[in-house]
Amino acid sequence: MSENNDYQPPKVWEWKKESGGNWASINRPIAGATHEKALPLGKHPFQLYSLATPNGQKVTIMLEELLALGETKAEYDAYLINIKEGDQFSSGFVEINPNSKIPALMDQSTTPPTRVFESGSILLYLAEKFGQLMPADHPSRTECLNWLFWQMGSAPYLGGGFGHFYSYAPIKIEYCIDRFAMETKRQLDVLNQHLANRSYMAGDDYSIADIAIWPWYGGVVLGKLYDSAEFLDVKSYTHVLRWAENISQRPAVQRGSRVNRAWGEEAEQLHERHDASDFDSKN
Repeated sequence: MSENNDYQPPKVWEWKKESGGNWASINRPIAGATHEKALPLGKHPFQLYSLATPNGQKVTIMLEELLALGETKAEYDAYLINIKEGDQFSSGFVEINPNSKIPALMDQSTTPPTRVFESGSILLYLAEKFGQLMPADHPSRTECLNWLFWQMGSAPYLGGGFGHFYSYAPIKIEYCIDRFAMETKRQLDVLNQHLANRSYMAGDDYSIADIAIWPWYGGVVLGKLYDSAEFLDVKSYTHVLRWAENISQRPAVQRGSRVNRAWGEEAEQLHERHDASDFDSKN
């Protein structure tokens, strides 16, 4: 990797395995399985294979919220996918998600079972299946989906852009950090202005739009992502902070944030989840 300002791209790009920082061991320019391994299968209608990154948290929070609403058919088994070890490249995982990204969900209540991948697709699938956490009337539903897809399109600039270059890249590149810090702050301002006169993203009611956005942008303003709260001056986004703190108090959010988490304080971890009683036990 060149540290010179006069770097010129080669005529044909070549993969340099030593580049890539913290994730160099798993990043690669090709798709498909690297090894044969079947995924475990539990007893519940939904089988989740994931990790408690922001994208993974979306789905576990959604499932816990559905259970809290009394949707007993939303019971699930959650299995840990260790992305640093390359679990996402197993034949079983690739069969569910050919893109080899967490989270991946199998709905065993259908015949044949339905695979669902991409976190936004999973949230929409579950909301439609249970008729919960998404407005029913067309204008409000559209507003909810506006913000769901805003998150899907915006978060790569926060995570793969700002988060990577600020926290994970092997060298600090001023241009990259400044570029993505500017975009992250612009996005936070979009949220801050939108939430100035709203309780939640789609209006007065909590929805999948909030579930999608909170693990990413709530994580940033609450100091849970990239150790960047001071750098980004998150205290200035008062409406986002109010919204994020409010959602963080929801019991289902607190439970869902723990599932498939294998780092941090022990009390915040739950490597696998198979029953509600698992939250009272230690890994």
